[in-house]
Amino acid sequence: MKHIGKYYKWEVLALLWVAYLLNQGDRQVFNSVLPLIRDSLHLTDSSVSLIAVFFNLFYAAMVPIGGWMGDRFSRKWVCTLSILFWSVATMFTGLANGVFLLILTRSVATGGGEAFFGPANYSLLGQYHTDTRARAMSIHQTSYYVGVILAGWLAGYIGDHLGWQYAFYIFGGAGVIWAAVMAWRLKDAPRKADGQIGFSSTVSKNNLPGSNGQQTPAKVSIWDGFKTVFTTPTALMVTIGFCGFIFVITGYMTWVPTFLQENFGQNGAQAGLHSMLWTYAAAFVGVLLAGTLSDKWAAKDPKKRMIIQGAGLILGAAFLPFMGTVKSIWLLYLCFAGWGFFRAFFDANIYAALYDVTPEHLHASCSSAMIMTGFAVGATAPYILARIKEATGSLNATFPILGIIWLICGLCCLWVSYKYYNRDNQKISSHAS
Repeated sequence: MKHIGKYYKWEVLALLWVAYLLNQGDRQVFNSVLPLIRDSLHLTDSSVSLIAVFFNLFYAAMVPIGGWMGDRFSRKWVCTLSILFWSVATMFTGLANGVFLLILTRSVATGGGEAFFGPANYSLLGQYHTDTRARAMSIHQTSYYVGVILAGWLAGYIGDHLGWQYAFYIFGGAGVIWAAVMAWRLKDAPRKADGQIGFSSTVSKNNLPGSNGQQTPAKVSIWDGFKTVFTTPTALMVTIGFCGFIFVITGYMTWVPTFLQENFGQNGAQAGLHSMLWTYAAAFVGVLLAGTLSDKWAAKDPKKRMIIQGAGLILGAAFLPFMGTVKSIWLLYLCFAGWGFFRAFFDANIYAALYDVTPEHLHASCSSAMIMTGFAVGATAPYILARIKEATGSLNATFPILGIIWLICGLCCLWVSYKYYNRDNQKISSHAS
């Protein structure tokens, strides 16, 4: 018998925490050096925004395959090889000299590689953390915040001093190194013969990845996750909320560094840092608070996970309209922080809420269905905001639009939480028993 210590689930969290930091940092590199790429390659705002659009569209298109592979094959190796692939693609992005090569290396190769990571990453974390699921995923989510803050500042600094190409070389190289660490330390959780997850502190060698005696999970169709998500009202609402969430986040992260440079005269390093620091430092606090409250309250009343999500979107929406009107940089940073703190309430519960109402053996497939839908919608945000910017001469008019989107999604979350959440959760619980 091979024993996995009771603390190994926290090592899994640590391994995936760094991997997700690199994942999100890699995405933010492009946003931080976007003005440098635009100016050095003589591109327009609309044309450079298409790189982000194609990235998200290709990511969305590939995510169902990533989810299917996460449910069918070793989640350890799906995660690890995904990191290796996107990191190499990121390094090659630094060699691009035009829109076509940027789309090929950034959107197709990097976006395609990252699409395999998300579903397997979250489902593997969910396997190891059952009674601590929202807390673990909240801690895991902090890597996103640290990653975008670090990448926002460091990529901008590297771009200002060495050139935008070196930002891609350095972040891509870090990912290659971490892929080797993941291959060494990460282990799959065991699967039962019926495809369900069965984790305990004692694991048979027959269940270890790479073992000849590993039990084969039940076959999963690539469409099973979509059928489950779109026929389960609560899962569908999580997905709709995720669409609005990603649309706003994608538009914000793509253009706010440019907004600070053009409206407040900041350089690349300053804009990269301040566009992310205040937002995600506040989100860091918010996500830990929301995750702890969610596990505590949901133990008594499961629907409170989605109530927290809806409240977060509504309260976060209140800060967005002011971002385009305030003249004081410190008031703008305060808006960034308020928005970031409350957005974390939705962040902390995305996968915990989804997994509450979907079968365990389809968690990766259901995640991929939600991610594909969300990023297909969110992919349009950089281009739509670019067109508004070109028509009005600034990004100021875009912020109220983003606020309205979150307000509508938040109100819908509250309605669905009261009408469907507990019913869908009980249905899954009865099937599992």
